[in-house]
This record gives sequence, structure tokens and C-alpha cells, in this order.
Amino acid sequence: MARGLTDSEISRIEQSFGFSFGEEHRALLAAALPTGQGWIDWRNGPHDDLQSRLNWPIEGVMFDVHNNDFWPSSWGDRPAEGSLADEQAREHLASVPKLIPVYSHRFLPAAPAPVPSPVFSVYQTDVIFYGDNLLDYVAHEFNSPPRYPAENEGRQHIGFWSDLAEGAEDSDL
Repeated sequence: MARGLTDSEISRIEQSFGFSFGEEHRALLAAALPTGQGWIDWRNGPHDDLQSRLNWPIEGVMFDVHNNDFWPSSWGDRPAEGSLADEQAREHLASVPKLIPVYSHRFLPAAPAPVPSPVFSVYQTDVIFYGDNLLDYVAHEFNSPPRYPAENEGRQHIGFWSDLAEGAEDSDL
């Protein structure tokens, strides 16, 4: 762990990449900056590496659009022309909640996001819940009980990503 990010560092990151950290993610990064293999080096990481990590969820979905016939029914008929399908898929994906990397291929939704927010493991369209909230995620990822599952209302729903994690098929999206 390194010292947490300052407000000005967080603002610089958000402006540079065009997103805002969710409340929980911001609080973690302000308290302490996790370091080491798999963690995101928000303070010193090369811009291109950070951008690549931010692009991971959408690029993974695009991989499945190109290679695995992923095409949700809510997107309408799939164009026969590959470049047109790519363009339309990206237009649809521009409206899904942005995910921000936490560790490896684990993500929290960007603001505005509900508190607490679920943590997702994202690999192409293989999306699973990896924690009901940030504390639950850390306990799960690093095998450090106790777990902190969501109480009362349960896990928050994050459009598109929660649907995939809940097993929605293309026809259900």
C-alpha cells in the first residue's frame, strides 16, 4: 500500500480519462493506494496502460461480437456487414455503465453508481459478481474472512453488466 491519492490526483485522473470514480472506489484510493502485481497504478502508470485497462470491458464485449456471435436482441437485427455491426455495437455499448478497474480484471462501476456497488469480474462477456460491495470483494479475492455480503435489499443492479453476471442470454438483453 502506498499513501492515498490526493483530491488533486483523483481529479487529474478523472479529467484525463473522462470518468468519475464511484464513492467507494474514491474512498479506497484516497485512504491508501494498493500497489503490486494486478493493482492499477493510478499515480504512476503509463497513460496508455491505464487507458487499455479502462477499455478492457468494452473491448472484451467487442471480441465476442466479432468472434462469438454476441448480439443482444435489444440491439435489433445484426448487420451483415462487419464494420457496420462493429459501429452499431459500439454505439450501444457507449450507453452502458462505464466500469473502472480495481484489480486485474475486477471492476467497479464509475459514478454515478449506487452505494454499495457490486464488483464484477469481466472477461469478454463472461461477467460474474466477485463481491456484493468493495469490502465483500476484498474478502473474496484475497481469502480474508469475514465476507461482507449485501444486506437487506441485496446486491445493487448495474445495467448490462449485472444482466450478464446473472446469466442473461443475448435474447434477454
